[in-house]
Amino acid sequence: MPAGMILLLIVAALIYFGLTQRILDRMRLTDTQALLFIGLMIAGSFINIPLFQGRTEVSVNVGGALIPLVLAIYLLTKADSTREWTRALIAAIVTAGVVYGISQVTDFEPPRRDILDPVWLFGIVAGVVGYLAGRSRRASFIAGTLGIIITDLVHMIRAFAVDLPTTVAIGGAGIFDTIVLAGIIAVSLAEVVGESRERLQGGPAKYQDHEGLINENFVKQETHEEPNKED
Repeated sequence: MPAGMILLLIVAALIYFGLTQRILDRMRLTDTQALLFIGLMIAGSFINIPLFQGRTEVSVNVGGALIPLVLAIYLLTKADSTREWTRALIAAIVTAGVVYGISQVTDFEPPRRDILDPVWLFGIVAGVVGYLAGRSRRASFIAGTLGIIITDLVHMIRAFAVDLPTTVAIGGAGIFDTIVLAGIIAVSLAEVVGESRERLQGGPAKYQDHEGLINENFVKQETHEEPNKED
């Protein structure tokens, strides 16, 4: 079973047992919505839609590209400010640039002596960069997942530009695992760092109309005063 699918099943189990409620609340997702997206990604991973036939054949994987893209767009619609929306997209471009740059200076052709499989390498890099550039849970997830998809698109454009005889499966094959890994790492880093910052700052802040945490970027609490920090 692919690593990405195993990770999704683990996340689904954590959601089912209520161990991710805090993270989902921050991302503006309900348990049902999260499980639905996970189910669609797993089912869609078996579906490839051909887009172009020729020297460069292009297809798009439903579970590895279309569903993550829909989820990223949905999360963008939940952004609390234009600043968060803009930062998430910029973070995705930055992530794509870093991943693409690494892919150009790293040789994975045989004979291979790689310490780390490229699927995990790019997933970890995208997750870390996605968090550093996005910071909030939503923006980090968007940056990590969209960053990999954008990188895939850049490789496709490059293949067309040089008329390369190859097959490009956007979001398919190992890219599915990479996207899942990047999203999980990005959100996990945002949660761990955010939780640590909250504890150092003395815990959650209570407001008159809403009780929430102020450790995540851009989320504005419902209060009669402007928060001192971006959520």
